[in-house]
Amino acid sequence: MVFAALPTVHFVIGLREGVEAALIVGIIATFLRQQGRSDALRWMWAGVALAVALCLGVAVILELIDENLPQRQQEAFEAIVGVIAVAMVTFMIVFMRRHARELGGELRSNAGAALAAGSAWGLVGMAFLAVMREGLETAMFMLAAFQASIGVSPVVAGLGAVCGVLVACLIGWLIYRSGMKVNLSRFFRITAVLLVIIAAGLVSSAIHHANEAALLTAGSDQALDLSAIVVPRSDSITTGLITGLLGVYPFPSYAELIGWLLYAVPMLTYVLWPSPSRTAIRSTDEPERDAVAKPAGSRRRRAAGLRPRRLWERG
Repeated sequence: MVFAALPTVHFVIGLREGVEAALIVGIIATFLRQQGRSDALRWMWAGVALAVALCLGVAVILELIDENLPQRQQEAFEAIVGVIAVAMVTFMIVFMRRHARELGGELRSNAGAALAAGSAWGLVGMAFLAVMREGLETAMFMLAAFQASIGVSPVVAGLGAVCGVLVACLIGWLIYRSGMKVNLSRFFRITAVLLVIIAAGLVSSAIHHANEAALLTAGSDQALDLSAIVVPRSDSITTGLITGLLGVYPFPSYAELIGWLLYAVPMLTYVLWPSPSRTAIRSTDEPERDAVAKPAGSRRRRAAGLRPRRLWERG
């Protein structure tokens, strides 16, 4: 099957970032339709198109720069791209965990302000900035993932990313048109775990490129021999998935392994740890559940000022 050959890492990136962008566009579009301003949708789509075009342009420029650099400068450039991509995806994971619930209200408020001011350009700018942030994250993250993969052609990797974005667009369209209920909290939690693993791989990959560029020399000694699993210079899908998803090379150094663990362990703990809001809601619900669980007879006796008789008091 075709989908069996698609790099999972690029599909996941396209899906996650695409769903976020689709939700942003869907919230704005739903608000405009509810306000009876469907005529303003064209301005929203204009902002989306401008953002997509800009992000594609940035991705192409970065790739052209990377291809035309000498070997050592290319390794340094790829290390810098990897660090920036990790920083952006980390910020995005933390931001969505803290502010995802307020995102819809903020977007509707900004759209309402643009409509009240009669500013079409304000609506264009709002859609442009909202989608551009997701698009730039996707461009940087995807470029770093391309550079970290071994044995996966850019065409196949790009196809995986496009499929992820198309599935995200389908999810966004279904939510917008049919009101389909999706457990977004669970979706973002699962994809956040995958993104943390991918980002940890990018940390390891950035360290590898920094070693190759002689920017980092500490911990460059070989720690493991994984050539039996990650076959060097192999075109196999297994090698491409392992290097792309986990950022594992055939002969990882101590610095690469330590960098992977130092990023993955704290971030996975942060993502999987119950959020304070959920804990608070759960604690406030417990007294109500206790009250419901108590027998009706006990509540009636308490209301009458009577206590239940002890076992030795019963006849």
